[in-house]
Amino acid sequence: MSTYRVAQVTTAGGPFGIVEREVPRPGPRHVRIAVEACGVCHSDSFFVNAGLPGITFPVVPGHEIAGRIAEIGEGIEDWGWQVGDRVGVGWFGGSCGHCTPCRQGDFIVCENLQVPGWSYDGGFGEQVVAPVDALARIPEGLAAADAAPLGCAGVTTFNGLRRSPAEPGDLVAVVGLGGLGHLGVKYAVAMGFETVAIARGAEKADFAKQLGAHHYVDSTAATPVAEALQSLGGAKVVLATAGNSQAISAAVDGLGPRGELVVIGIDPEPMGISPLQLLMRAREVRGHPSGTAQDVQDTLDFSALHGIRPTIETVPLEEAGAAYQRMMDGGARFRMVLTYG
Repeated sequence: MSTYRVAQVTTAGGPFGIVEREVPRPGPRHVRIAVEACGVCHSDSFFVNAGLPGITFPVVPGHEIAGRIAEIGEGIEDWGWQVGDRVGVGWFGGSCGHCTPCRQGDFIVCENLQVPGWSYDGGFGEQVVAPVDALARIPEGLAAADAAPLGCAGVTTFNGLRRSPAEPGDLVAVVGLGGLGHLGVKYAVAMGFETVAIARGAEKADFAKQLGAHHYVDSTAATPVAEALQSLGGAKVVLATAGNSQAISAAVDGLGPRGELVVIGIDPEPMGISPLQLLMRAREVRGHPSGTAQDVQDTLDFSALHGIRPTIETVPLEEAGAAYQRMMDGGARFRMVLTYG
């Protein structure tokens, strides 16, 4: 009997343990992936802590998966996948195909969206069985450890920017320089935007410039963030990656006419935005989810083309619990990635 290892939690908020399981066979329209790397995302806490409905234990989290197809199930002959192909699976882990959003072609807001680590065992294990519609092709030249975080952190920032109203040359601000924000700055620069990085502390200015930002705004400085943005002409788009509603709200008045606030950072606290702030300048606020498998593939291709890589720390599967805790404590710089030999 062939076995593989997973890092799992057996109770809500419980510790991670390494266990062995029998290698699964993929069913129809599924493939088995030999996982090479998996990013540790803050959203994994939703599953570890049973923060979403339908969580059953044990939980094997991980929705930033990179590996190779090891086995193919029936019914995917026309999809073009072969054993050995390099693939990634992100937050988008498959759609139902029959709900109203799916019938309209809007698969990322599928009413029955599958997410690795929630709908099925995720990438904190050496093998994953995933639906074929969740697969994105990883281009050559992009290492598995670099590709893995792009399936969630990467595609969310990349898609948030490319689906915004900003055009090359427009002023675009990125709030936060963490796991999402540092990628957001890189993508904004590569897309041709005049890029403003916003974070706490003057000491982060050099890092922002290293990422390619044209301007840096210290949110703790005497000059308010909104005023600093207006002094630059007003932002066409503010990409809010920080999980802090107060920091997001502080940038709204920095938007120019018909500017758009794109929210991708998660904070359960409400944002302090008044209707007057939106109405008088025709501003918009949009929540942005991650992206489909094709969006992930677009992100991977764009990243390979422009030399964009996430800043990561790699650890073996045995240290999954420590890596998860380091991410939760805010000590990761900027993405912990589990790698499997």
